[in-house]
Amino acid sequence: MNPGFMKYSCRLRSSVLTVAAFAIASSSALSVPFMVSQDAESIRIAAENYQVHIRKEGFRFSFAHPSGAVIAPAHADSGLEFGASPAAQTRLIDSKGQAVLLEVANARGDLADVEIYPLAHSVRFSIKPRGDTPGAIVARTGPVGPAFGLGDLGARKRMTTELTGYVNEDFRGDGGQCGRLISNFAIFPRNGFAVVNVEPWEKIVRITETENAQGTRSALIMPGLYYFFGEPKRIYSSFLEVRNQEGFTFYKPKYEWFGVGWEAFGALAMNTNEKTVTENVERYLELGYPLSWMVIGSGFWPRHSTNFHATTSFGMWDTNLYPRPKEFIQHFHDKGLRFTIGLRISFITNGPFADEGLKGGYFIKENGEAKVHKIAFPRMDCYLLDGQNPEAVRWYVNLCQKWIDYGVDGFKEDLFGYGRHRFRDDKIDTANAALMDRGVYIMGRNGYLGSAMDLHRFEDFNQNQNQDRGPINGLAFAYSGFPYVYPDIVGGTFGEGRKMPPLTSDVMRRYMMRNAQYASVNPSMSMGMGPWKFESPEVERVMLEAAKLHARLHPYIYSAAIDTAETGFPYTFSPLPLLWPEDPQVYQLENAQRRGYQWMLGPSLLACPLYGDDYATATTRDVYLPVGRWMDYDTGKIYTGPTVLKGFELPPGKTPLFVGGKGIVIERKLPGRTLEAVVYPVAPVGAEYRFTHSDGTTRSMIRRKPGRWNSSKMVVTETTAGKRILHKRDPQTGALRFEIQPGLNYIVSSND
Repeated sequence: MNPGFMKYSCRLRSSVLTVAAFAIASSSALSVPFMVSQDAESIRIAAENYQVHIRKEGFRFSFAHPSGAVIAPAHADSGLEFGASPAAQTRLIDSKGQAVLLEVANARGDLADVEIYPLAHSVRFSIKPRGDTPGAIVARTGPVGPAFGLGDLGARKRMTTELTGYVNEDFRGDGGQCGRLISNFAIFPRNGFAVVNVEPWEKIVRITETENAQGTRSALIMPGLYYFFGEPKRIYSSFLEVRNQEGFTFYKPKYEWFGVGWEAFGALAMNTNEKTVTENVERYLELGYPLSWMVIGSGFWPRHSTNFHATTSFGMWDTNLYPRPKEFIQHFHDKGLRFTIGLRISFITNGPFADEGLKGGYFIKENGEAKVHKIAFPRMDCYLLDGQNPEAVRWYVNLCQKWIDYGVDGFKEDLFGYGRHRFRDDKIDTANAALMDRGVYIMGRNGYLGSAMDLHRFEDFNQNQNQDRGPINGLAFAYSGFPYVYPDIVGGTFGEGRKMPPLTSDVMRRYMMRNAQYASVNPSMSMGMGPWKFESPEVERVMLEAAKLHARLHPYIYSAAIDTAETGFPYTFSPLPLLWPEDPQVYQLENAQRRGYQWMLGPSLLACPLYGDDYATATTRDVYLPVGRWMDYDTGKIYTGPTVLKGFELPPGKTPLFVGGKGIVIERKLPGRTLEAVVYPVAPVGAEYRFTHSDGTTRSMIRRKPGRWNSSKMVVTETTAGKRILHKRDPQTGALRFEIQPGLNYIVSSND
């Protein structure tokens, strides 16, 4: 088990916190040189990249640049609440070690020890009230904004990604719609500022016009409150370090997940068996859909008894519906697909492995006994795996091996409907991390702060829901550090008895086209209900073109995912305020009024899908192009930003992309696996694009040398052998296309 998980499991719910435990909790991450000064009214901590100013009265702290320019102002009343009382006075105790130690008294006279650890581009506060009674601890500055992030909860029922006005005194995963992938990270791009209180239990978040506050709802100590400084790429790099150091690991994802997938639940609901699955997937493949992964989420378990009706029927198949599971799975492996199934940590109380789990003490307990839970699925009473017990995690992973022995490549994790119970937000992370350590493919729905998974799936998304929720959810994920966005099955889950229009209705046909095009410019997408069911040649054409677009971009998207894993910055799904924080216009786009749902997909493509609750009638969008040169992906027309393309036509079938940024893309040549570099005329002089291949390690560099672009006279050179490479010119866009090989580098230059 990661030490961060051990630390948090030890510290939060004990009745007494020892001095030794406090020292351990306070020692992570190395401090940097700093200077401390004080006068009668204030204390100042000066590090190389920022300053912390503390007004002694009320512990009113603020942050500033080395120049003195304010980053985040002090709270108007007090910077700290504990013991149900605001801070009143502050006293400097020590500043000789790696931290500044302060004593803070609240208005009731209670005392708290505050340690401030200056780091290179962030600062960590550790706050421990003196006493042995858990309570709320809240730190707060004055207002900062605009603000973005907060994972699922930041997107729930909100029609904008901007968070001002967000208040949640019980911030936690509740297992419901938009309540499972939990991150309380908030970033303020315009201010060069971000904050997170690392806390897997209940939290407090307030982002209002009067304060920016984060806290712990009931604990003895708040040891991991981090404030970050710098431009967004620097902030996400520091945030990545914090997550990994605190034990909430951000894993490198796997290649296949970023291609086009297929999910049984969208296509067949619960009517899955070897015959129906094979026929459906084969039809997709025959139609030219370039599938790379598949999920059978449910219905594979033995049907003879409800005691087996759960994804924890490890290694047990219904012998009538799945009589030859190894051969069945191998068939899809032979087609080049990764085969995954549903998985949850819920064990039916009289199911096949419940007694073994009870005997081992592997389930979450209450008053020393395994607690029986009622959740949405399975519908029967169940126990839940205790993810804080290393032996329980090992037992669980060994049970998962029973599926892997059949050839299963990975799992779709999907615990839900547990809102009546209170769990740690990282309740599943340890199990998923152990599987990721074994190379297992994980699509995640629950998690806290890190990424013990390959894909970040947001809530089931169907036609009868508000369609603005989808892009807002995806953007919130990206801001929050969950950028491997998977926007659920194209079209949704038709088998759940939802009231939706007939498949052949005009509104449903339009929905499928818009939803497919929206999904195609996300980091991952999947097919479900067959396009042939809609009895429309246009629907079939648009959906197939969307899938092929995504498959062509699959290598390019995965390379961005590796860049994300190494830097923390959401290159797979980059909201515009993170790339152009000084541009006031980028802050006006991501809401249900403007519906300017745009993001950079990798370093060279600006996605602008026409999506939202007006999908059935809208045909145009006001598209914003930031500073730089941008090319229409389909027509080759070039625009110079910053500019707004008023009423830009985006009919179904139009590719919702502009080329800009580095102006270089790597595509997969369908239907094969050959890779082709595409260098566009908008590639800036001197542009360098580092591409990572499907193994996640091997690199190729493509450079555009200085010189005037003349498509008819451009030359491509492979640098190792110094030989010229054959290339072709796209007649529509003027882009150069040439094949690349793993590990080789290429230069594009003018032969003028």
